[in-house]
Amino acid sequence: MKCNLIDDLIRYLSGEVVDFSVYEVDLSGFTDFERDVLCETRKIRYGTVVTYSELAASIGKPNAARAVGNALSKNPLPIAIPCHRVVSKGGIGGYAFGIEAKRRLLKLENQNPGNAAATRGTHDK
Repeated sequence: MKCNLIDDLIRYLSGEVVDFSVYEVDLSGFTDFERDVLCETRKIRYGTVVTYSELAASIGKPNAARAVGNALSKNPLPIAIPCHRVVSKGGIGGYAFGIEAKRRLLKLENQNPGNAAATRGTHDK
């Protein structure tokens, strides 16, 4: 039985690890840089975080942390492209749905020890 995006979002918000990479996201209206940022963000594993600087370095643009944040602000499908897992060096950073929503999503992912297998590692290439 094939689940749809809504079912998977409900499962995710209930604390299950969901592989959103099965969903294609149309990024045709984005610049190459923005596509690189959004595609790399999809690789960040459940329960982990990377900084804007780390994400910038992972796409070969180590001095583009601020531009990474700007690209993430255009994310067309938050959660499926888990921009909430990208934080600033000194704090949580921004989020289109507000800082409290970002905190809650990070807490949700970190409070599910039964999902430990999905949380190993931080950021696969």
